[in-house]
Amino acid sequence: MVHPPQSQYTIAWMRKIQEIPQTAWDALALPLETPFLEWTWLHTLEQSGSAVANAGWLPNHLTIWRDGLLVGAAPLYLKGHSYGEFVFDQQWAELSQRLGIDYYPKLLGMSPFTPAEGYRFLVSPEEDEETLTAIMVGAIDQFCDRNSISGCHFLYVDPDWRAMMERAGFHHWLHHSYIWRNEGYQTFDDYLGRFNANQRRNIKRERKSLETSGLRIDAIAGEDIHRALCSRMYNFYSDTCDKFGWWGSKYLTRNFFEQLHPDYAQRLVFFAAYAEDNDTPIGMSFCLRKGNRLYGRYWGSLEEYNHLHFNACYYGPIEWAINQGIQYFDPGAGGRHKKRRGFPATPNYSLHRFYNSRLQTILVNYIEEINTLEQQEIDAINADLPFKQLPQEG
Repeated sequence: MVHPPQSQYTIAWMRKIQEIPQTAWDALALPLETPFLEWTWLHTLEQSGSAVANAGWLPNHLTIWRDGLLVGAAPLYLKGHSYGEFVFDQQWAELSQRLGIDYYPKLLGMSPFTPAEGYRFLVSPEEDEETLTAIMVGAIDQFCDRNSISGCHFLYVDPDWRAMMERAGFHHWLHHSYIWRNEGYQTFDDYLGRFNANQRRNIKRERKSLETSGLRIDAIAGEDIHRALCSRMYNFYSDTCDKFGWWGSKYLTRNFFEQLHPDYAQRLVFFAAYAEDNDTPIGMSFCLRKGNRLYGRYWGSLEEYNHLHFNACYYGPIEWAINQGIQYFDPGAGGRHKKRRGFPATPNYSLHRFYNSRLQTILVNYIEEINTLEQQEIDAINADLPFKQLPQEG
């Protein structure tokens, strides 16, 4: 039953997701394709000290209640910087500074540190989504106006939800990710068959080099993952961040990884590299699975081996995904290595509204030009993929 617009709703802003019952939140989040809006994931980010005010992520979650039931929710954060977002709006911040406008704090909707498509408002299926969305947008507008917030931004949004939010007055900004999709592959060799002869040889050579080094990749999923393995994953993650210095962006704490066990272990998939006769992994990648989707998040290795990164982060997950019937694999941010391994550039979108009239005017006047240039870059990347030329029809 869809409740009519005149139903009474109560709006509440929550400073911790812990203030919201898990069962109520997950009743709205679990049906979604993304795992990154589920209560345990978001709670672990907060409880571990990763997404908290001291780190520049002040939780400010919007909730809508009707007759004591949670019927709408939006994970939101007040941000005093733009780190950990992977949508690089620093030029907007610099422009604001030149105009004498305070860009920060801003209101941000995303799963912290997670550049994976799927953000949207959580809405009960028993509610009229357009009506509840209008109420939630109105509450956000009022909050930002009352607190002199420069703008509201939603990152890596669900493509279906984007159209609804554009009708509500938000403007989209086009970006791209690198996404692998299962084109009917039954085996890893089917995947290899998509490539031209030169790149097919390169991938086989990179796979063979792991065997030559005496290493193997094992997939460890769900109940087979133990807490010590989560803690070791932090060591790999930390080491990788340290290698890249300031650019490494070590946003997550050890507690984050350890607290994922056991309550979120059912979503986890680790691809661990082992040397012969050794049961301690020397490298590992961290992925999550939900339904027919696989998401790569972090990786690291305490020893250097040729092509270990490609095998732990791309080839191992792809082979496992094919065997598991996975249709979609997002390996994470960045793209320098991905397009050569069968990950086309795929559009993703962020949504923006400025409450300063000058910034909003600039956004409206220039965002289409920016999006056109981004689309040209996507087209250029995909024109250079190392795939076989398919025969022309007709």
